[in-house]
Amino acid sequence: MRQTAAFALLLLAACGTGAPPAQDSNGAAAPPPGAPDNRIECKVAGAAVFERACTVESATGPNGRVLTIRKADGGFRRLLITSDGHGVVAADGAEPARVMLLPDHRIEVAIGGDRFRLPVMVRR
Repeated sequence: MRQTAAFALLLLAACGTGAPPAQDSNGAAAPPPGAPDNRIECKVAGAAVFERACTVESATGPNGRVLTIRKADGGFRRLLITSDGHGVVAADGAEPARVMLLPDHRIEVAIGGDRFRLPVMVRR
């Protein structure tokens, strides 16, 4: 469903640092005290519920700001932050990203069988 409200991702401080996750897996375990927490809620294909088990990293690429979402199974999704009111689109791959605005100032991004919940800042 296409949203008509314009919104942009609010990049968390942990996302903007480009620092590697604290854990060797994908950083899904809680980071040590004082370290940035880059975990987000996700529901990967086949999962029954959302869990705070994925991590997000942010970097600037040739086409703009790119989010890399890493799943606990080692897989990942890359999303390009847009300025056209869609929030994000798939940065690569054949599967489009579907973006839904949630009532709690987050977006839910569905791509393939995976779903991710990211913070947003709504522009009115």
